[in-house]
Amino acid sequence: MAEQKTETAGAAETAERNARRTLEGIVKSAKMKKTIVVESNYLQKHAKYGKYLKKYTKYYAHDEKNEAKPGDLVEITGTRPLSKLKRFRLVRIVRKAEQV
Repeated sequence: MAEQKTETAGAAETAERNARRTLEGIVKSAKMKKTIVVESNYLQKHAKYGKYLKKYTKYYAHDEKNEAKPGDLVEITGTRPLSKLKRFRLVRIVRKAEQV
């Protein structure tokens, strides 16, 4: 009976640990090998004036197959540190960029 409690506690820990941060953003650069730069936009309210300001954050993400191109809308998720700046990996390409 004690083993069953340990197994269920272990499963709960694993599920909690695997709940990783997932973000969507636009690929701004794909010039590096197996690395893309993803820009994620958000709105931030000014403390004093209440006006909403557009802000963005750049994330470096691992792209194993070099399949993402600039302008693509992608989904990335958190992972272990892969380099000095890379803390995310590419999950999927939500929408390809339009070719002009």
